[in-house]
Amino acid sequence: MPQKRAAYKEIRKSKKRHQKNIGITSEVKTLIRKFNLLLSEKKFDQAKDTLKKVTSKMGKAAAKGVIRKITASRKISRLSRNLHRACLSTKK
Repeated sequence: MPQKRAAYKEIRKSKKRHQKNIGITSEVKTLIRKFNLLLSEKKFDQAKDTLKKVTSKMGKAAAKGVIRKITASRKISRLSRNLHRACLSTKK
């Protein structure tokens, strides 16, 4: 157990931050699931809009330190690659 008042305050702060971070990551994961669902249903226009939202949310999360920047860029790259490939496969 913490011995000082400041240590208790740090525990409270870390709990608040943890809840906030969980909310942000959950929102990003939900958007990714929605994007993948739209891709599987071949709704590419809506998928493009959702990809913009995912990119924005992930960029903000990476800037705030919720997720690592390299992780955000890797996931965004893979999602955009999946969209591009899906669009190409339907045009053939």
